[in-house]
Amino acid sequence: MDRKQALKLLHDNMTNQNLRRHCYAVEAAMLGLYDRLVDGEVDEKEKEAWGVAGLIHDADYEATKDEKDKVHTKEVGKWLEELDARVDVRDAVARHGWTYIEDAPKPDSKMDWALYCCDELTGLIVAVALVKEDKRLASVTVDSVMNKWNSKSFAAGVDRKQIEKCEQYLNIPLREFVGVVLLSMQNIHDDLGL
Repeated sequence: MDRKQALKLLHDNMTNQNLRRHCYAVEAAMLGLYDRLVDGEVDEKEKEAWGVAGLIHDADYEATKDEKDKVHTKEVGKWLEELDARVDVRDAVARHGWTYIEDAPKPDSKMDWALYCCDELTGLIVAVALVKEDKRLASVTVDSVMNKWNSKSFAAGVDRKQIEKCEQYLNIPLREFVGVVLLSMQNIHDDLGL
């Protein structure tokens, strides 16, 4: 599965623009994290797979949110299997929900952990941008994100502990992790409407 196929899958199953933008943000974050974590020369196919995992990780959200017989990540997993997507991409998508989806396996690879850790962070960064006077990602800094970090009432739904696992499982210090994800999102600010 390449990006074009992943984008079609996303757009065929997700109509909400803000949800699509979240997926674009996670894709950008995954590409930035791949670059940060790669040992040696960049493998373009591997990097694309990381981006695809980010892009389609929530592709089934609208289809499952109000359906009792459908489970988020499991529906998209079926779609990915039918499309013969890479196993590591399917695993990363399934494992990004391991703390809230019954029977979801724990993240195991760097791709899995990158997706799990950056998913929540993209939402926090958007929240920080939206309280800026100009509501632009260009105005967000690592310091402005970290200044909101300990404010439990700010973006209260964001699981900071999930993001902090970047240190343990990716060996990336939190501030640096925030910086990589922020820069990745700033690079696609037009796509994110910020």
